[in-house]
Formats: sequence, C-alpha cells, structure tokens
Amino acid sequence: MKKFAALFLSAALVTACVACGNDAGSGESGSSGTEESSSESSEESSEASGAESEESSEASSAESEESGEASDAGSEAGGEASGEVMTYADYVAAPMDSEVVVETYVQAKQSWWEDKATLYTQDKDGAYFVYNAACTEDDYAKLTPGTKIKVTGFKGEWSGEVEIMDATFEIVEGGDSFVAEPEDVTALLGTDELIDHQNKFVSFKGMTVEPAGEGSEDAFLYNWDGSGAEGDDLYFNVSLDGQTYTFTVESYLCDSTTDVYAAVKNLKVGDKIDMEGFLYWYEGVNPHITSVTAAE
Repeated sequence: MKKFAALFLSAALVTACVACGNDAGSGESGSSGTEESSSESSEESSEASGAESEESSEASSAESEESGEASDAGSEAGGEASGEVMTYADYVAAPMDSEVVVETYVQAKQSWWEDKATLYTQDKDGAYFVYNAACTEDDYAKLTPGTKIKVTGFKGEWSGEVEIMDATFEIVEGGDSFVAEPEDVTALLGTDELIDHQNKFVSFKGMTVEPAGEGSEDAFLYNWDGSGAEGDDLYFNVSLDGQTYTFTVESYLCDSTTDVYAAVKNLKVGDKIDMEGFLYWYEGVNPHITSVTAAE
C-alpha cells in the first residue's frame, strides 16, 4: 500500500512535472508569439510611417512646384505691367531716371537732326517735353499737330526742365487727335503752382516789355548774352506786378522766317503785349514763345 502510494505519489509527481513543463513551454511559446507580433507591428508601423513620410514629401514637393509656378507667373505678369501706359499723374509721381511710357499728342516740333526729334506734346491732363527721340525723317514729317503717339523713354531733368529722354515712339494708328488751347497762366507767374503746368501750351496777358539788358534800350538780344546774330534765339524781358521774367523765341521751333520772330524784333521797351507759347523751364520759368501780339 505504501509502495502503491509511493508509486502513486511518484506518478503524480511526474505528472505534475510534465504539466509544469508544458506550462513553461506554453509560456515561452506565448512570449515568442508576442515578440513576433510586436516585430510585425513595428515593421508595419515603420512601413506606414515611411509611406506617410513619402506622401508628405511628395505633397510638399508638389506644393513647392505650384508655388514656384505661381511665382514665375507673377514675375511674368510684373514684367508685362512695367510696359503699361501711364496716366499723367503716374508720370509725375515716377522717380527720375525711371522708365516711363505715355500716350500723348504732338503740339509742335522743335527739331530733327541725325534721326533724333525733339517734340512738345500734351494730353488733356498735362504735357511732356520729348527730347531727342529716335525718329526717321519720314516719320518726323508725319508728326503734324494733334498726332497721337506712344512714347517710351526715361524721365529726366535738366536745369529744372523735366523731360523724356532716350526715347522711342510709335504713331498710334487710328488714334484720336488733340490740339490744346492755350491756358492762361498769367496769374500764376511768381507762384509755386506755375511749375505744375510745365511744358503746357499757355498764354500770358498784358505784360510789359522791359530793357533786354541793364542800361540798354534794346528790347531783345540775339542769344542770352547778346553774342548771336540773325537766325539765333531771341531773348527778351517782360514784367508783371514789378517782377521781370525772361522769355525766349527758340529758333529751332520758330526760325527767323516766322511771324513771332519778326514781332519780337519789332518790340519797343514799354510795349504791352499778350503771348502764347510752351511753358519751358531753364533755371526758372523760361517760356518758348510762339506768338506775340499787342495787348487787348
């Protein structure tokens, strides 16, 4: 009985050991499965993360390309905008030495020489003096008063005169015509507002002829210092309200065969006269006169 019991106990002990062994094996197997599962999960997570990263990179690259294309498009649009026609207000606001583009109307031609033309031009808002624009002799002949032209050049200044330099122009085919009426600026002489009308076709009323030089009875000079001769510019002085101003007959604009040239040569000190011309500037107001008549 004891032997049987011992055998029974031994058998039970062996059975228990086997059971324990199976439990231990089962535990190791579970741990291995967990590790494999964890490894697979990690790999899947890594792959997902990589995919997301790749997608994010591709999206970022696409956005960058779109942004670049938009930037290029903006640059192209900006380049086109730089050639747009300006209003007179835009022209006035433009800095010196900047490129300007205006549409304006020929009022008078000063000169043509070696494929360069100098023009007095104006629109309904203001005036533009175009200096030495590239121009063939044939095109110069087409520039009659009122002709509409598109001018591209650079805004510059010389001794107070604001002008368009280094310019090219084209005649606007089928464009309308405009010839300015003279604007009376007599009351603006001696004021800061006068320069706002620079280069316009203007008139002066009831001014008095003064001596051309101190102690002289002559009413005009050939050239500013009297050094010229027939055919050169004429300089003469006129006054209003005690202030004296020097006006000019520009011989390239109005040569010795014109009525205004003859009229100035016939002036006498003390004459009262009315005048028309272009409000040119040289170290102060120095109009280029195109008409002189006795004051009304």
